[in-house]
Amino acid sequence: MVGIYVHIPFCASRCHYCDFYSTTALNRRTAYVQALKQEIALRRDEWKEGVRTIYFGGGTPSQLKAEDIADLIKRIDAKQAEEITVEMNPCDVTLDYLQTLRTAGVNRLSMGIQSFHNERLQLIGRRHNAEQAIRAVSIAREAGIANLSLDLMYGLPGQTMDEWEEDIDQLLALHPEHISTYCLQWEEGTQLTTMMEKGIVEPVDEEIEMAMYDRLTDRAATAGYEHYEVSNYALEGYRSKHNSSYWHDVPYIGLGAAAHSYDRQIRRWNVSDLEQYIAIMADATQTGVIKYDFERLNDTERYNEYIMLSLRTEEGIELSKLRNIKAIEQYLSEGLLEQENGYIRTTQRGLHILNRIIENIIT
Repeated sequence: MVGIYVHIPFCASRCHYCDFYSTTALNRRTAYVQALKQEIALRRDEWKEGVRTIYFGGGTPSQLKAEDIADLIKRIDAKQAEEITVEMNPCDVTLDYLQTLRTAGVNRLSMGIQSFHNERLQLIGRRHNAEQAIRAVSIAREAGIANLSLDLMYGLPGQTMDEWEEDIDQLLALHPEHISTYCLQWEEGTQLTTMMEKGIVEPVDEEIEMAMYDRLTDRAATAGYEHYEVSNYALEGYRSKHNSSYWHDVPYIGLGAAAHSYDRQIRRWNVSDLEQYIAIMADATQTGVIKYDFERLNDTERYNEYIMLSLRTEEGIELSKLRNIKAIEQYLSEGLLEQENGYIRTTQRGLHILNRIIENIIT
């Protein structure tokens, strides 16, 4: 069984930190949904063995009509899916919208809260405010959503430890089943990076960023959350089944503009352009052939990917599968990695320099 990711690239406005493929061309939503239906019809055989999870990401999937998402789920025809997630912006949440999703089989929501401080939300270009975020959680519960994931960001310009503590207080008070947290990345070409280059905002000190990360990790653990992946925490039984596929080398299928697919041998991806994607799918309905880019992974590339993904998880890497033992032994002696039951995993201190560890282990 596979996981299916459906990319919805539409945003009412672009967040100032985001470099994901998205568009504000909301007038093209109907044409895009039609192209998605065409891709689903053409690729249906790829999941004939069954679908375990579906994940609508973006962009902002909640910029589509709830009826359109429901129709796409029906066309995928995954009655046996264990988890169907839709990402939502808090200010898009209404009871009617969620009830339509629930009827269609959606059983998990992921909401990008990012901060409960309005000044910080305005700075990073989020459309919602703190009050709307809290209200959206209440509406989700009223609609019967029992699996809710909330995102927070740390390392935002001007953010202090006291402010971060307040964000954590509010987050835990809402008692989501799942938490994701991300440190701000200064991506080239984004509005926030341009502001930094002009001296309008300044990055948070790296030591403070690490302290913020550790603080959430400690408080989440006290509140009963498993830190099962470097950026993710879950109450027992609520780990993200879809995202866990990525970290454990499970094949997945990506539908939509810029979406990636992977079958353990080949990675393929659709064009990152709305109009080209729509045209390609229209043409494919006539020819039966979808144009896409791909790469075939060799043994070394597959090994390196295994390292990069597995070291992000609580389980870690099987010791018997490791090649660069000398580097592993060095990190073990420094307390950055630890060994247990035949597995190597990253310690809390090691997570602070995870990318550096990975670079020295891969071949």
